[in-house]
Amino acid sequence: MYQFNYHRPSTLDEAKSLMAGAEDGVYLSGGMTLIPTLKQRLASPSDVIDLGGISGLSGVSVNDGTVSVGGMTRHAEVAASDAIPALADLASRIGDAHVRNRGTIGGSLANSDPAADYPAALVALGGTVHTTSGSIAGGDYFTGLFETALPEGEIVTSVDFCTPDAAAYEKFPNPASRYAVVGVMVARCGDCVCVGVTGAGACAFRATALEEALAADFSPDAVDGVGVNHSEFNSDIHASAEFRGHLVGVLTKRAVARMA
Repeated sequence: MYQFNYHRPSTLDEAKSLMAGAEDGVYLSGGMTLIPTLKQRLASPSDVIDLGGISGLSGVSVNDGTVSVGGMTRHAEVAASDAIPALADLASRIGDAHVRNRGTIGGSLANSDPAADYPAALVALGGTVHTTSGSIAGGDYFTGLFETALPEGEIVTSVDFCTPDAAAYEKFPNPASRYAVVGVMVARCGDCVCVGVTGAGACAFRATALEEALAADFSPDAVDGVGVNHSEFNSDIHASAEFRGHLVGVLTKRAVARMA
């Protein structure tokens, strides 16, 4: 690692003040991405501001059909909650036990890795990201590869999800990292069907063609023959863009079958 100044504030205001006064500061949440990046000397911030000392930023609560998850809530705590079973299932398959007991939902969404799991839930479950100064709708949050609408210096304080009538998450994991080569969450609320996809492109998105097919006939067979445009999907050593396009359809079909 390169040398940096370490801070552990006890309030959000203190954290934001430290960030504003830093030459090149970064927030530390769970550290699942930041710590390896620092160890490999791929980043050299002047200040690391640890959010772990701030109380009131973790936990899962339910109010009038909305599930609110604190930004510093560990994946393991989300996995142990029964508020939204599909969200708990998603969290239970993130990384390994070490990652799930250190990583946080706020850190994951702020980092916005294109292969992270939570983004599929944020767009499929009508999520809202709350920050220290405002709120961002899930559909507007992801803007590109490792890019979000989160303003500079802001902290994710909580994430809200709408409780669906039914939902399921399926993913094709990388065997080493457990990141999603492709992950799909299907959520149904009344006549509305949402299909959130992660891992396939630069950022999470809703597969509208699949949503329309499932709204007309909510069955696994309805997915057959629905074309998935993979022209802008990721293509790397793990999977081609074409294969990722194929996986979107396969995983959507599996998720619907679990909900039937």
